[in-house]
Amino acid sequence: MTLIPDTKDWTWVLERPCPECGYDGGQVQFADIPRLITENAARWQAVLERPDVRTRPNPATWSALEYAAHVRDVFHVFTARLDLMVTEDNPDFPNWDQDATALAGRYDEQDPQTVATELAAAAHVAADAFGAVPEDALTRSGRRSDGAVFTVSSLGRYFVHDPVHHLHDVGGR
Repeated sequence: MTLIPDTKDWTWVLERPCPECGYDGGQVQFADIPRLITENAARWQAVLERPDVRTRPNPATWSALEYAAHVRDVFHVFTARLDLMVTEDNPDFPNWDQDATALAGRYDEQDPQTVATELAAAAHVAADAFGAVPEDALTRSGRRSDGAVFTVSSLGRYFVHDPVHHLHDVGGR
């Protein structure tokens, strides 16, 4: 099955609500990010127990399992980006091709129970990392190769949209 790569620039979720999932990054307080991560991860557990977890709704859309594996990896990527931002001055983030990662990692072949365990663990690490950021570090910056610049605060609010949106994608709200 061939998937269409997502090439959208989702940074607009920092300025206005997402019309699909309802996430409003402009209303999220940084202090709420660890709770939002933890709550989101808990909802994925039930999704990964569904009997149809491997079924794609259509050939161009990931299954719930593939979305969950992606979310697990999103937790890892953004925890690493946060670490760069609090330990280096204005770092460039390494590029991450989510579609290549999905193919190389064979998301569609992974064990749902293993993904559930790994997603919960990655969420715990991310929640702890975002929860440990001192207030004076919220304005530290970092940037993607496409020129998008984030502060620690905006990175957190941007990041949370991804797992929230994908939970919505699989009807896990």
